[in-house]
Amino acid sequence: MDRKKSKTREYVESILIAALIALVVRSFVIQAYKIPSGSMEPTLLVGDHLLVNRMSYVVKMPFTDTVLFTTGKPRRGDIVVFRYPEDPSKDYIKRVIATEGEKVEIRNKVIYIDGKKITDPWGHFKPDLGARGFTPFIDKDNMSPVVVPKDSYFVMGDNRDNSLDSRYWGFVNERHLVGKALIIYFSWDSNAMNVLHHIRWSRIAWLIK
Repeated sequence: MDRKKSKTREYVESILIAALIALVVRSFVIQAYKIPSGSMEPTLLVGDHLLVNRMSYVVKMPFTDTVLFTTGKPRRGDIVVFRYPEDPSKDYIKRVIATEGEKVEIRNKVIYIDGKKITDPWGHFKPDLGARGFTPFIDKDNMSPVVVPKDSYFVMGDNRDNSLDSRYWGFVNERHLVGKALIIYFSWDSNAMNVLHHIRWSRIAWLIK
Protein backbone atom coordinates (compact mmCIF):
# COMPACT_ATOMS: atom_id res chain seq x y z
CA MET A 1 0.00 0.00 0.00
CA ASP A 2 2.79 2.42 0.95
CA ARG A 3 4.65 1.60 -2.26
CA LYS A 4 1.49 2.24 -4.30
CA LYS A 5 0.95 5.58 -2.58
CA SER A 6 4.58 6.44 -3.17
CA LYS A 7 4.31 5.69 -6.90
CA THR A 8 1.09 7.70 -7.15
CA ARG A 9 2.70 10.59 -5.32
CA GLU A 10 5.74 10.52 -7.63
CA TYR A 11 3.44 10.52 -10.64
CA VAL A 12 1.44 13.50 -9.37
CA GLU A 13 4.57 15.40 -8.41
CA SER A 14 6.06 14.82 -11.87
CA ILE A 15 2.93 16.19 -13.51
CA LEU A 16 2.91 19.26 -11.24
CA ILE A 17 6.59 19.95 -11.86
CA ALA A 18 6.14 19.62 -15.63
CA ALA A 19 3.12 21.93 -15.51
CA LEU A 20 5.08 24.47 -13.46
CA ILE A 21 8.01 24.40 -15.88
CA ALA A 22 5.63 24.83 -18.83
CA LEU A 23 3.97 27.76 -17.08
CA VAL A 24 7.29 29.46 -16.39
CA VAL A 25 8.51 28.91 -19.95
CA ARG A 26 5.30 30.28 -21.47
CA SER A 27 5.10 33.21 -19.05
CA PHE A 28 8.71 34.36 -19.29
CA VAL A 29 10.57 32.69 -22.15
CA ILE A 30 8.80 31.36 -25.24
CA GLN A 31 5.24 31.60 -26.55
CA ALA A 32 3.72 29.95 -29.60
CA TYR A 33 1.69 32.10 -31.98
CA LYS A 34 -0.31 31.28 -35.12
CA ILE A 35 -0.76 33.74 -37.98
CA PRO A 36 -4.54 34.23 -38.42
CA SER A 37 -4.66 36.80 -41.23
CA GLY A 38 -2.81 38.10 -44.27
CA SER A 39 -1.75 41.44 -42.78
CA MET A 40 1.94 40.45 -42.74
CA GLU A 41 2.09 38.83 -46.17
CA PRO A 42 4.30 37.93 -47.89
CA THR A 43 6.67 37.81 -44.91
CA LEU A 44 4.27 35.76 -42.79
CA LEU A 45 1.49 33.63 -44.24
CA VAL A 46 -1.83 32.50 -42.82
CA GLY A 47 -1.13 29.17 -41.11
CA ASP A 48 2.46 29.96 -40.10
CA HIS A 49 3.18 28.84 -36.53
CA LEU A 50 5.79 30.96 -34.76
CA LEU A 51 7.85 30.98 -31.61
CA VAL A 52 7.98 34.35 -29.87
CA ASN A 53 10.78 35.35 -27.49
CA ARG A 54 8.97 36.86 -24.51
CA MET A 55 12.24 38.09 -22.98
CA SER A 56 13.28 40.24 -25.95
CA TYR A 57 11.94 43.51 -24.54
CA VAL A 58 10.09 43.18 -21.23
CA VAL A 59 9.55 40.72 -18.41
CA LYS A 60 6.04 40.87 -16.99
CA MET A 61 4.15 39.60 -14.02
CA PRO A 62 2.45 36.37 -15.21
CA PHE A 63 -1.04 36.84 -16.64
CA THR A 64 -0.79 40.64 -16.46
CA ASP A 65 0.70 43.53 -18.42
CA THR A 66 2.63 44.75 -15.38
CA VAL A 67 6.23 45.22 -16.51
CA LEU A 68 8.76 43.98 -13.95
CA PHE A 69 11.77 45.19 -15.93
CA THR A 70 12.88 45.83 -19.50
CA THR A 71 15.50 43.76 -21.30
CA GLY A 72 15.75 45.74 -24.54
CA LYS A 73 13.97 48.09 -26.92
CA PRO A 74 12.31 47.22 -30.23
CA ARG A 75 14.12 48.60 -33.25
CA ARG A 76 12.79 49.60 -36.64
CA GLY A 77 12.19 46.45 -38.65
CA ASP A 78 11.53 44.15 -35.68
CA ILE A 79 8.43 41.98 -36.00
CA VAL A 80 6.67 42.04 -32.64
CA VAL A 81 3.68 40.38 -31.02
CA PHE A 82 1.66 42.63 -28.71
CA ARG A 83 -1.68 43.00 -26.99
CA TYR A 84 -4.07 44.82 -29.31
CA PRO A 85 -4.47 48.24 -27.58
CA GLU A 86 -8.22 48.39 -28.25
CA ASP A 87 -8.80 44.83 -26.97
CA PRO A 88 -5.89 43.48 -24.86
CA SER A 89 -7.43 40.00 -24.90
CA LYS A 90 -6.22 39.70 -28.51
CA ASP A 91 -2.62 39.33 -29.72
CA TYR A 92 -1.53 41.16 -32.88
CA ILE A 93 1.68 40.90 -34.88
CA LYS A 94 3.18 43.79 -36.87
CA ARG A 95 6.49 45.37 -37.79
CA VAL A 96 7.99 48.27 -35.86
CA ILE A 97 8.30 51.32 -38.10
CA ALA A 98 8.99 54.16 -35.65
CA THR A 99 10.10 54.30 -32.02
CA GLU A 100 9.61 56.76 -29.18
CA GLY A 101 10.46 60.37 -29.95
CA GLU A 102 10.50 59.88 -33.73
CA LYS A 103 8.19 61.87 -35.99
CA VAL A 104 6.51 59.58 -38.51
CA GLU A 105 4.68 60.71 -41.63
CA ILE A 106 3.27 58.92 -44.69
CA ARG A 107 3.00 60.57 -48.10
CA ASN A 108 1.55 58.55 -50.98
CA LYS A 109 2.57 55.24 -49.35
CA VAL A 110 6.11 56.49 -48.62
CA ILE A 111 7.23 56.60 -44.98
CA TYR A 112 9.22 59.54 -43.61
CA ILE A 113 10.89 59.53 -40.20
CA ASP A 114 11.94 62.92 -38.84
CA GLY A 115 11.37 64.35 -42.30
CA LYS A 116 13.56 61.84 -44.14
CA LYS A 117 12.37 59.03 -46.40
CA ILE A 118 13.32 55.67 -44.93
CA THR A 119 14.44 52.52 -46.67
CA ASP A 120 11.34 50.32 -46.56
CA PRO A 121 12.01 46.85 -48.01
CA TRP A 122 9.09 45.38 -46.05
CA GLY A 123 6.04 47.17 -47.44
CA HIS A 124 3.97 45.52 -50.17
CA PHE A 125 1.01 47.14 -51.91
CA LYS A 126 -1.81 46.29 -54.28
CA PRO A 127 -2.09 49.20 -56.71
CA ASP A 128 -5.63 48.26 -57.72
CA LEU A 129 -6.94 49.16 -54.24
CA GLY A 130 -8.03 52.65 -53.32
CA ALA A 131 -6.52 54.77 -50.59
CA ARG A 132 -9.40 54.15 -48.19
CA GLY A 133 -8.80 51.17 -45.95
CA PHE A 134 -10.70 49.39 -43.20
CA THR A 135 -12.18 52.68 -41.98
CA PRO A 136 -13.69 54.73 -44.85
CA PHE A 137 -12.73 58.04 -43.25
CA ILE A 138 -9.04 57.19 -42.96
CA ASP A 139 -6.61 57.56 -45.86
CA LYS A 140 -4.15 54.73 -45.22
CA ASP A 141 -1.72 55.98 -47.88
CA ASN A 142 -1.21 59.40 -46.29
CA MET A 143 -0.78 60.44 -42.67
CA SER A 144 0.11 63.80 -41.16
CA PRO A 145 3.27 63.93 -39.02
CA VAL A 146 2.89 62.53 -35.49
CA VAL A 147 5.50 62.07 -32.78
CA VAL A 148 5.65 58.64 -31.16
CA PRO A 149 5.09 59.02 -27.39
CA LYS A 150 7.51 57.81 -24.73
CA ASP A 151 7.66 54.02 -24.30
CA SER A 152 5.51 53.55 -27.40
CA TYR A 153 5.89 52.31 -30.98
CA PHE A 154 4.31 52.89 -34.39
CA VAL A 155 3.71 49.56 -36.13
CA MET A 156 2.49 48.50 -39.57
CA GLY A 157 1.73 45.26 -41.38
CA ASP A 158 3.89 44.36 -44.37
CA ASN A 159 0.72 43.91 -46.42
CA ARG A 160 0.08 47.65 -46.28
CA ASP A 161 -3.25 47.61 -48.14
CA ASN A 162 -4.68 44.93 -45.86
CA SER A 163 -3.45 45.70 -42.37
CA LEU A 164 -5.26 47.20 -39.39
CA ASP A 165 -2.35 48.91 -37.66
CA SER A 166 -1.07 52.14 -36.10
CA ARG A 167 -2.46 54.15 -38.99
CA TYR A 168 -5.93 53.34 -37.66
CA TRP A 169 -5.70 52.87 -33.88
CA GLY A 170 -2.47 54.59 -32.82
CA PHE A 171 0.57 53.44 -30.91
CA VAL A 172 1.62 50.29 -29.05
CA ASN A 173 2.70 50.99 -25.49
CA GLU A 174 5.63 49.07 -24.01
CA ARG A 175 3.37 47.38 -21.45
CA HIS A 176 1.44 45.71 -24.30
CA LEU A 177 4.53 44.07 -25.83
CA VAL A 178 4.57 40.27 -25.74
CA GLY A 179 7.85 39.64 -27.52
CA LYS A 180 9.82 39.39 -30.74
CA ALA A 181 8.93 36.84 -33.41
CA LEU A 182 11.85 34.44 -33.82
CA ILE A 183 11.22 31.43 -36.04
CA ILE A 184 8.53 29.56 -37.95
CA TYR A 185 8.41 26.03 -36.53
CA PHE A 186 5.47 24.83 -38.65
CA SER A 187 3.35 26.10 -41.55
CA TRP A 188 0.02 24.78 -42.78
CA ASP A 189 -1.70 25.80 -46.02
CA SER A 190 -5.37 24.91 -45.57
CA ASN A 191 -6.13 25.97 -49.16
CA ALA A 192 -3.74 23.51 -50.80
CA MET A 193 -5.50 21.25 -53.31
CA ASN A 194 -3.37 18.21 -52.51
CA VAL A 195 -3.15 16.93 -48.95
CA LEU A 196 0.57 16.32 -49.47
CA HIS A 197 1.04 20.05 -50.07
CA HIS A 198 -0.73 21.29 -46.94
CA ILE A 199 2.57 21.46 -45.06
CA ARG A 200 4.82 24.25 -46.33
CA TRP A 201 8.07 22.37 -45.80
CA SER A 202 10.23 25.20 -47.11
CA ARG A 203 9.03 27.51 -44.31
CA ILE A 204 9.79 25.20 -41.40
CA ALA A 205 12.73 26.44 -39.27
CA TRP A 206 12.67 29.72 -41.19
CA LEU A 207 14.14 32.62 -39.21
CA ILE A 208 11.84 35.63 -39.23
CA LYS A 209 13.25 38.91 -40.53
